[in-house]
Amino acid sequence: MRRRPLIIAIDGPSGAGKGTVARTIAATLGYRHLDTGAMYRAVAWQARLDSVDLSDGPAVGAVARDATFEIGSRVLVNGHEITEAIRTPEIDAAAAIVARHPEVRSVLVERQRGFAVDGGLVIEGRDIGTVVFPRADVKLYLDASPEERARRRSNDAAHAAGRDRSAVDVVAQALAERDRSDRTRAASPLTKADDAVYIDTTGVPIDQVVQQALAIVQERMSAA
Repeated sequence: MRRRPLIIAIDGPSGAGKGTVARTIAATLGYRHLDTGAMYRAVAWQARLDSVDLSDGPAVGAVARDATFEIGSRVLVNGHEITEAIRTPEIDAAAAIVARHPEVRSVLVERQRGFAVDGGLVIEGRDIGTVVFPRADVKLYLDASPEERARRRSNDAAHAAGRDRSAVDVVAQALAERDRSDRTRAASPLTKADDAVYIDTTGVPIDQVVQQALAIVQERMSAA
């Protein structure tokens, strides 16, 4: 009997390596990959374009509700190609504000669940295993020390726009603020699901992290 394609949830803070791990697992298994963080960034970008007050939850929620997204190797919102435009310090901060609004989260969670109708999805974010897919087949929580995450982010070309890549201390401060915002928000705070496998990626080469994560996934596939 053909096994049902899995839903694989990967959570963790910025710079923990979840994007690389999620993309690699998806490519290896032939699954779709969804970066939910890009959706919140896209909403923040569109809200700024429309001069919407980011602190106005209902107004930003309306932006999210009316938006059309294309999330993949390229990111588009309402037909605008914003792949690089959403990887800036300004959008980092704006996305953290947007992500605190229940009105936005309810809209985007519904959209995210729509991607998994047939399974075969690797989805990354901060509330995937706890809120979006609490019954995901595999749950991973990736983490790393604040110093390690800041170093990675400062050297990440995808997040270099508008930032001095040598200013690790500036990046560390921004990440600490994003962590505080994500972990203290009332709506779907960043936290490890009780049944998620915790992987500390501090000092571990990314290929080893990928192999560890793949081994967990493949063990679950064998048991399915």
